[in-house]
Amino acid sequence: MTPQETAEKLGITFAKQEPGYLNLCIRTGNLLMSSGHVSDLKGKVGAGVSVEEAYQAARDCVIKILKSVHNTHGTLNGLRVIKLLGCVNSTLEFHEQHLVINGASDLLHEIYGKSGDGYHARSALGFAQLPTNAAVEVEAIFEVKS
Repeated sequence: MTPQETAEKLGITFAKQEPGYLNLCIRTGNLLMSSGHVSDLKGKVGAGVSVEEAYQAARDCVIKILKSVHNTHGTLNGLRVIKLLGCVNSTLEFHEQHLVINGASDLLHEIYGKSGDGYHARSALGFAQLPTNAAVEVEAIFEVKS
């Protein structure tokens, strides 16, 4: 099954996106670079937001990224995931940001394979605050394979 087919089987739909204030995904050379996509979940992990809720929010961020990538590239096929940056709105005491961002990585592994095109570099960082009080923000870099 192709990445596009896998994503659709998971229930991800792809509608045309209207341009906004910023470019949600831009191509430069053979790279697709996404803007940060924030979760709909609001709040601070470690103070009212659980790891499980934030894990799902990170997964939802990647769904938004995939929609932006699809809008730019026309398909999810022919891509290799290069890098993820995961930002977690968390308390100073919280230290499991990596478990939250696993929600993003796990979805990309499911679509692109864990040992193949989905095997990526990643950073998972804690932040004192994120825009709109989002619990999670994720950005990604994809390579367009020739």
